[in-house]
Amino acid sequence: MQKLIAKLSAQKNLSMRENAPMAEYTSFQIGGPADLFIEPETKEALIGSYRILAEEGITPLIIGAGSNLLVADGGIRGVVIRLAKPLNQVSVEGEYITAEAGISLARLAAEALSFSLSGLEFASGIPGSLGGAVFMNAGAYGGEMKDVIVETEYLAKDGNVSAVSGDAHDFGYRHSIFSEKGGIVLASKMKLARGNSDEIRATMLELNTRRKDKQPLNFPSAGSFFKRPEGHFAGKLIEDAGLKGTTIGGAQISEKHAGFVINTGGATAKDVCRLMDYVKEKVFEKYGIILEPEVRMLGDFSDSL
Repeated sequence: MQKLIAKLSAQKNLSMRENAPMAEYTSFQIGGPADLFIEPETKEALIGSYRILAEEGITPLIIGAGSNLLVADGGIRGVVIRLAKPLNQVSVEGEYITAEAGISLARLAAEALSFSLSGLEFASGIPGSLGGAVFMNAGAYGGEMKDVIVETEYLAKDGNVSAVSGDAHDFGYRHSIFSEKGGIVLASKMKLARGNSDEIRATMLELNTRRKDKQPLNFPSAGSFFKRPEGHFAGKLIEDAGLKGTTIGGAQISEKHAGFVINTGGATAKDVCRLMDYVKEKVFEKYGIILEPEVRMLGDFSDSL
């Protein structure tokens, strides 16, 4: 590890931390330490560090704002690269916005609003970064990233920079070409539409008010925990099964919105997994429907599942 750190130290605009507690970098506030945690401040630093890791035969785990992650209690063996605030440059040209992967969706939506561009209102309240949103085709209130993304620049597994356009993104429900085949989203170009700034602002305010009213934002969580089964809503199935408020350790099915698993204080990944399995079992018994987690689970969960 020290040899690797020495090689990485030659990179400019790169910060590193050994044994970094992942609970500090996820909205769930859960997770053990990562062996090595890297935060590149520029695209060049990201590419350079990735290529060094590739030379050493190391494939890093990539995270963004950490809003859709559950990290194992034992942490992550290996290297984590976090794409965050420094990688947040944005430019606007006509009806197109191009932004780097680390920009928050809230800021991206605000930038669109400032140019009277409509199409990102749905994303204004999603607590994540653009890279993660493209990776999983994030969506809310009837909108998804696939509705606006036209081109994405990415770092391929071989360390080369490439791009995909249009249908090549292979967007689906919480799916993209990147979630299937890998690659690090560097930046995306979005096609929006001219609109009225007052109307765009009003829509954003309405959606964010609905979110605050219906979701347990006062507790750490990873957002909607389960994928939406075809023809159903996970939260309704869980609520109708009488599971609201069910608690194991510090993990609880939110009493406000049954689609959310919340950390009521001191929850472990094992608590969350035990609760997840219990909910899946009860919903299957009652409805014959298998719920699948929407959250991305990182690390070794062999002692938790």
